[in-house]
Order: sequence, then C-alpha cells, then structure tokens
Amino acid sequence: MKILYRSTRGKDTEAVSASQAILQGLSPDGGLYVPTALPKVDFSLDELPQLGYQELAYRILKLFFNDFTESELRSCITAAYGKNFDTPKIAPLSYYDGKGYLELFHGPTIAFKDIALQLLPHLMTTAAAKHTGSKEIVILTATSGDTGKAAMAGFADVPHTKIIVFYPKHGVSYIQEQQMLTQQGKNTFVFGVNGNFDAAQTNVKKLFNDSQLTHELAENGYQFSSANSINIGRLFPQVVYYFYAYGQLLHAGKIQPGEKINFSVPTGNFGNILAGFYAKQLGLPLNKLLCASNKNNVLTKFFNTGLYDKNRPFYVTSSPSMDILISSNLERLLFYLTGSDPTKTAAFMKELEEKGSYTITTQMRTHLDSFYANFASEDKTAAEIARLFASDQVALDPHTAVASRVAKVFQETTQDQHFTVVVSTASPYKFAQAVLVGLHDPNAFIPGLEAVEALQKRIGVPLPPTIARLFKAPVRTKKIVEPQEMETAVKEILSIK
Repeated sequence: MKILYRSTRGKDTEAVSASQAILQGLSPDGGLYVPTALPKVDFSLDELPQLGYQELAYRILKLFFNDFTESELRSCITAAYGKNFDTPKIAPLSYYDGKGYLELFHGPTIAFKDIALQLLPHLMTTAAAKHTGSKEIVILTATSGDTGKAAMAGFADVPHTKIIVFYPKHGVSYIQEQQMLTQQGKNTFVFGVNGNFDAAQTNVKKLFNDSQLTHELAENGYQFSSANSINIGRLFPQVVYYFYAYGQLLHAGKIQPGEKINFSVPTGNFGNILAGFYAKQLGLPLNKLLCASNKNNVLTKFFNTGLYDKNRPFYVTSSPSMDILISSNLERLLFYLTGSDPTKTAAFMKELEEKGSYTITTQMRTHLDSFYANFASEDKTAAEIARLFASDQVALDPHTAVASRVAKVFQETTQDQHFTVVVSTASPYKFAQAVLVGLHDPNAFIPGLEAVEALQKRIGVPLPPTIARLFKAPVRTKKIVEPQEMETAVKEILSIK
C-alpha cells in the first residue's frame, strides 16, 4: 500500500511523500500531516515476544515511511537505538501495583522524547538526500521541557542543520532548564520565553506559517522543519513501543495473544497518546487509552463533554511537560472524528483560534469510545508518588504519577479487569524536587542539584550519566525573549536582516 501524507486542512490531491512531510514538518496551510490510509501490521502478534526493539521498529515504520528503502530505514534505526540507551530493550516493562510500567526514560536525556528524537535526525538527513536542492534545515521547536533537550541532543552537530528551541521561562523544572543550557553543539540555540508553553508554541506555528519569512529563509538557503510531535517523524516512531509493551506482556505470561489491554498515558500535547490510538488502528488489541491530565485538564473536559475550551486559568504544576492548554495533536484526532473532512477540521481550528473553544457533535463523540479521560490534582499526584514508594520502593516522576493515579481511579470506578500499562515518561531525577515533595522529604525545597543529591540518597538509584554531568557541565548564557521577539531571535541566528 502506497501511503502519502495529506493536510488535516487541505485537499488529498496535495498529498506528499513521507520524506517530504518529515522535511516540511507542518503543512503550508497550517494543518498537520496525516496518512492517506492506515495499514494493518503484516506480522502476527504471536511474533512480538521474539522481536527486538530495532526489528519491531523496522516492521512498523516501513508501513508509514514507505519511500525510504529497507537499507535506509534500517540504517536510521540502527543509528538511533544503540549504546545511547542504557538497556538493549530500549523500552523495558516493569511491574508494580498490579500494573505494568513502560519505562521510556532510558535514553540520553532520560525522557520518552528520546525514543523518537534519537531517530528523527537520521530520518531527516536521509529525507533531505532524497530531494536534491534541499536547503539547510532549521529545526524550530517549542518545548514544555523534555522535547527541547532531547531535540538538541539528537541534532547536535548534525551537518546541514540548525536547531532553535524556545521554552517557557518559568514553566520547566530546574533540571530540564539545566539540561538545555548545558547542551553542546555549535548548531544548537535555546531561548527562554516570557510566557507559558502555549505562547511559545503558538508563535512557533506563526513563524512556520509566515509566507514572507519562508521566502526570506529560502533566499538565504534555509527551510524550517519541526522536532515537535506535529512532525510525523516524531509521531510514528512512538507507535513502536506500544507494540513492544504488548510483546513483553506476552513474554511474561501476563496476557494471551489477542487479549485487550489498557494504556494510561500522561498527556499534554496529545502526541504520545495519539501514537497509541494509531497503534490500535494498526491492529494492536487495545481496550482503553486513559488520557491522564494534571490540573490543566482541558482534555478531560473535552473527552467527557465534547467541549474544548482553552479560556481557563493556566496552572504551573509539578508536571510541567503537561502544562498545556492547546493540545496540537488533537487536530489529527479531530480529522479522524470528522470522517477525514478537512473543511470541518479547519473550521474547528479557526473557531479555537478566534473564540478559544469549539464543541464537537454528538455523532463525533460516539467515535471516542477508545478513550477514558481523567486528571490528578497536585495533592493526588504527590500522594501517588508516596503510595508507590511505600508499596514497591519505586520513585515515579510526577507525570508518571499522574498517569498511575488516573489508572487507579479508572480501575476502582469501572471495575475494569483488563491489564493496564502506565506509560512512564521520565526519570524521577528530572523532577527531583517534586518527587521529594511527594515523599514528604525534609529536603524537598533545597535548590537545584542539591535536590538531586538528596533524592539519590533517599531512593538509592544511581544517577543517570546525563544528570551526573550537570554537576560539572559549563552553562551557556541564559537568553530570554518576549513572545513577539521570537522572529527577531531566529533571524539573528540565521543572519537574516
């Protein structure tokens, strides 16, 4: 099956290849690229326990990126998933509290974004080689914390690329900021923004959609692309670990082939859980995807009422990667709910931009039965950290704790008996102070790296190398801009007057 990529807001006659979609990141009309068809996997679920992560990644990604040759795709995968991860399993599954915890923090920046962002630079440079006349790629990315460091680490000193990251000045953890400010690479640039993540993300999208700026870039030999999950090169590699988790459950005898399971996913920009939704479309036996939010629970309201409304207070929480009121990837789900109607999808997006809200129809809501949505308050998140440490001596980061809490509530209120996997998205060391608060530790409010040392003494888990390096890494000068100054910052880096 030949799969192309169309915009959620455009005609299918304007569809592009996978390599073109990866290079462009965002469609010129402002929409997100989605596949023109969704295949089914061409292997049996019985095979999953025998497949290593790299082989499984190839078997799934060849379905989506079918203008890459087998040699090209395998080469990208081999380069991405090797000694840069601290386990050959890449995404191992652990078992606590009667559930599975899918550990996605074994990469170089100890967050789940590594799994896609160690692969994306190889996909992008391979894609660029397919299109003669390709310009130097400028990766423009807004981050709520983890994407920034993972993208900078992935693209550092990659030839013919530059990466520019914008993060909310007061909306990331100390460790997240230090990871970005200590990243090496002559082609990496990072700015704090006086505003929240939504302000950074909205202005990045504006830069992408600015035709005058696109023209100026082209005149200077540049083109924008994205390392956010709006890029299909970020999104579809995340499908792999849902299948990999299922294979591990089969191998452990926790389930039988074909048995449905649940995944509880910490959710902000909706990319991670959307990958799970695509996994279901490909043939993975999923019962429910639990959309787990923090106090910024705009998605909880959407799934439970059909109303998406960003006109609400914004909260800075202990799980900053989920402090989001505009979930970009939800547009792809909306496109599915409209029956692949770009006109209706564009109308919803225009309503969101102009009014700050939209409401889907009752008919559209009937297609959301794969999802359950709930949220965890700050108190409940802290309590979940304490509960798991007391029962199993495992320290959860606050994002994982949100998902763990939502899974617990789901099981208690629905009496659902399907095996549940909690998607564990980051090492507790990335959010040391929040974890110490959850553990009622007297050192919870000591600053920076001292909190990391206190947490290490408390939980006894060796510090990951990326955290240990922060104690002696040189820190680049912190640069802060207003949202309206982001374009100027980009032009200065690229020497565009």
